[in-house]
Amino acid sequence: MAILVTGGAGFIGSHIVDALISEGYHIVVFDDLSTGKKEHVNKNAKFYKAGLNDRLEEIFRKERIDIVVHQAAQINIRKSLSNPILDADVNIKGTLNLLECCKEVEKFIYASSGGAVYGEPRYLPVDEEHPVAPLSPYGVSKYIAEKYLQVYKEIYDLDYVALRYGNVYGPRQSGEGEAGVVAIFANKILHSERPTINGDGTQTRDFVYVTDVARANLLAMEKGKNVYNIATGKETSVNEIFDMIKKILNTSIKPEHAPPIKGEVRRIYLNIEKAKKELGWKPEVELEEGIEKLLEYTRQKK
Repeated sequence: MAILVTGGAGFIGSHIVDALISEGYHIVVFDDLSTGKKEHVNKNAKFYKAGLNDRLEEIFRKERIDIVVHQAAQINIRKSLSNPILDADVNIKGTLNLLECCKEVEKFIYASSGGAVYGEPRYLPVDEEHPVAPLSPYGVSKYIAEKYLQVYKEIYDLDYVALRYGNVYGPRQSGEGEAGVVAIFANKILHSERPTINGDGTQTRDFVYVTDVARANLLAMEKGKNVYNIATGKETSVNEIFDMIKKILNTSIKPEHAPPIKGEVRRIYLNIEKAKKELGWKPEVELEEGIEKLLEYTRQKK
């Protein structure tokens, strides 16, 4: 069975590739390396340097793809606010270009966003039936791609699963950009720099470790349909993340504060009962353990 992982050189995608190869699958990766790194690609995977809006028909024809795990995306909320056209070009047009090659594949696994598509929650924890009301172009683009999946299911009988991730963190996450608060804090503090907290830091997220997310993708290949939240079902503030890293590293560094970011949700955590029941999935890595693993990885890369 040939499985294509888009964005397989990226943070989450590369962990999915590793998990799939450990199970003995034949893996094809394509990534334009705009944010991914070639060294993250498992040496046992076949790699193509390509973007979502490139001509992908040749890859599908040559590799005879059975399942697609679609992780490639523009993932930065702030970038989507400053350049919504780029965000739509990658996340909507790029996904549609990919789907046009997938009419005959067995299943399509899609990385959506539980933090962005729901908008400001009407109730907590947020389940899959919660109204969708994104606050950013990024959230809009991820949800529109879900709607295209529904259409391709209706027209072409394309089986799919959309996984709405919480805030994913772990090794290989960039600590130099704007997305991924855990990695950014870790990188800053290990370099004796003061991290920036936007707003007062009481905003909350649902932080889920990357290998747990990878395992959810593998389970989604085998079972399940439609949409699932993939998170921990636990609410953690940005201040709590900072304090946890500060305690583990035994440092006295204090954060700087900046204005809140427009388009970001104030408070959210996700209900994961559907994934537990239908996928047989639950998170295994506790937050402090995951942060310690990320810190160890960041130390080694320092």
